[in-house]
Amino acid sequence: MPPTLASLVHHSALKLTVRAGEDRLDVPVRWAHVSELADPVPYMEGGELLLITALKLDAENPEAMRRYVKRLVGAGVVGLGFAVGVNYEDIPDALVEAAEAEGLPLLEVPRRTPFLAISKAVSAAIAADQYRAVTAGFAAQRELTRQALAEGPEGLLTALAAQVDGWAALYDASGAVVATAPEWAGRRAARLTADVERLRERPAPASSVVGGPEHEDRVELHSLGTGRRPRAALAVGTAAALGTAERYAVHSAIALLTLITERSRSLHAAEQRIGAAVLRMLLAAQPDHARAVAGDLYGQLLDAPFRILVAESGAAQAGLTGLTEAVEAAAARAGEAVLLVPEGERLVVLAADGGAAVASCGEYAADREAARKATAEEDDIVLGLSAPAGPIAAAAAYKQAEQSLSVARRRGRVLVEHEQLAAGSVLPLLADDAVRAFADGLLRALHEHDATGRGDLVASLRAWLSRHGQWDAAAADLGVHRHTLRYRMRRVEEILGRSLDDPDVRMELWLALKATGTE
Repeated sequence: MPPTLASLVHHSALKLTVRAGEDRLDVPVRWAHVSELADPVPYMEGGELLLITALKLDAENPEAMRRYVKRLVGAGVVGLGFAVGVNYEDIPDALVEAAEAEGLPLLEVPRRTPFLAISKAVSAAIAADQYRAVTAGFAAQRELTRQALAEGPEGLLTALAAQVDGWAALYDASGAVVATAPEWAGRRAARLTADVERLRERPAPASSVVGGPEHEDRVELHSLGTGRRPRAALAVGTAAALGTAERYAVHSAIALLTLITERSRSLHAAEQRIGAAVLRMLLAAQPDHARAVAGDLYGQLLDAPFRILVAESGAAQAGLTGLTEAVEAAAARAGEAVLLVPEGERLVVLAADGGAAVASCGEYAADREAARKATAEEDDIVLGLSAPAGPIAAAAAYKQAEQSLSVARRRGRVLVEHEQLAAGSVLPLLADDAVRAFADGLLRALHEHDATGRGDLVASLRAWLSRHGQWDAAAADLGVHRHTLRYRMRRVEEILGRSLDDPDVRMELWLALKATGTE
C-alpha cells in the first residue's frame, strides 16, 4: 500500500496532529512538497501533501484562506501540513475553518519536526510500496510462467485471474473466445467481441480500456503478436484500475502469451508444410503414403469422409485471410483437425464432412454474399466445395471443387457446392458468351429462313424436339398436320446440312434453343 495521511499521522517520529479533515486521512499520498508561494497550484500534479509555514500568506484572513484552500482542493492536493512556531505560534483559526469547510485534512507540524523528515518518510514509504509491488510482480511472473509451461494458456489465465482478483479471457485471430478464467467469465468475454474486432484493426501492439454502464467491471484489452496484424487478444476484467503489482502480472501474461502465439505460428507453418505434402500425396493417388505422413496431426481427417474446398481471390488477399481465420477458429473451437494449403491466390482446405470447419465456410460465404448485396459490388473471392470423399477419391474431390469454383465464378456466386451442380439445372452453365455465339451461329440460317415468311422452322423444331420426335403430339402443339411438320423438319435438315436422326445433333440444337432463349 502507498503511504496515506493516516500512516504519517501514526508515524511516531513525526508527531503530527490532525486539526481538520479527520475523516479523510485514508487518502494515498503521492509526494510531499514544500511551497511558500501564495499560489502553488500551477506546480501541483495531484495527490500531494503540501507543507507550508505561511511565510507569504495572510493566514488570519478568512476570505483569503477560503480562496487558498479551495484552489488547493481543486488541484488535487490531499493534505496540508502547517509548521507551527515559525511564522505563527499556532495554526490560525481562519485556515482551520477553511480546511474544515472544504474537507481538506490539515496537519499540525511541530517545530522540532523538519519538513525534510516528512518528505523522507513519504519517500521511504513509496519506495517500500514499489519494492513490494516489484517483488509481487516477479513472483507473479514466475507463477504465470510455471502455469503456462504446465497447463498452457488455460493455466496462465487461471493464474492471472487470481493475481488481479478478477477474470481473464483469450481471443483467437478471428475475435472468438478461446478460453476464460474463471469459467463464469465466458459470458462477459463474449460481449466484448466487437471491441476485440476494433482492436484487431490496429497495428500490434495495441490496447484499450472498456467500461461503462453496460459493463460490470473495468476491462483492459491487449493485442498479442509481433506482426502487423494481431494473432490474438487478451482481456483482463477487474473491479478497479490495476495497481503496480497487478500491472506487472498483466505485462508478464502478455509477454508469455505473445511467445506462445509466435511459437504457435512457427509450429503452424511447419504443420502447413506437412499438410501440403499430405495433399500432394492424396492427389497423386498415394493414400497410404499420405496417411503415414499425416500421423496424428491430420490422420483423423483421413479416417472419415472429408470435403475439399478450393477458394480463389484476386489481387487483394483479404478474402483468403478472412476465410483462413474463420476456418481455423471454427476447427479450434470444435477440437477438429483441418488442413489448409495456400497456393498463391488460392487456398485449398481439406476438412471433415459435417464438421465445424466446413460449416464455417458456408457461414463465411453467406456473410460475403450479404455484404455484396448491400454494397452492390462484386466479391473478390469465390469458393468451390466438393462432395464428401475418402482418401482414394481425393483427386476426384479436388476436381469437383475446381468445377464448383468455375461455376461459382461464372454465376457470380461466392460459394457453389458440387451437389448443387448435380441437383440443379444445366442451363445456368450455358450463360457464357462462347456458348451463346455457337448457338446463334447454329440457328442463324433457320432464323433467316423464317424472316422471309416462308415458314416457321424454329418453332417447329422446338416443338418437335420438346416432344422427343413424336410427330402427332408436336403437330398438335403447332396446330398443323403431321405431314406439314415432316416437310418442315426435312427443310431444317437441308438448311443445316445435318441429320435429325443423330442424337448429338438433336442435343446441340436443343441446347442452342435454350442458350438463345428460343426454346
